[in-house]
Amino acid sequence: MLRLFKILAVAVVALLVLAQFFPPVRTNPPVNPVATFEAVAKPSQEVVSIVKRACYDCHSNLTVWPWYSRVAPVSWLIAEDVTDGRARLNFSQWNLLSQEAAKQRLTGACEEVRDGEMPLWQYRLMHPEARLTEQDVTALCNVVSPGDTPR
Repeated sequence: MLRLFKILAVAVVALLVLAQFFPPVRTNPPVNPVATFEAVAKPSQEVVSIVKRACYDCHSNLTVWPWYSRVAPVSWLIAEDVTDGRARLNFSQWNLLSQEAAKQRLTGACEEVRDGEMPLWQYRLMHPEARLTEQDVTALCNVVSPGDTPR
């Protein structure tokens, strides 16, 4: 039994080492400052600050890739979250959205932060500064419908 455990342990370590040779693609495409959420939607500085603190790593082209984003298999999960996040909502390419699409994205974001679905729990675990207060949620939701937080 001990021998089997040692063989399994060596196999797991070998797989983890081998996995390091297959890193995911981590990109930060160029950002045109006039195309961003901040430039196009012109939200308050409070909202800009909240979005940069809690959303930009997955929902912009200004991702800060932490050291653990270079260690497989976590690197694959993080890269996939960023790719998916940018595809769903990218604050760096806000100019590509129609007014209606922008409103839909903001309404969806409001609902997700209000329900505690965003930022993702695993992101909040490693980035406590991304946790949103009720005041943060209200400020974000007021961008969609000032004075009337969607329920």
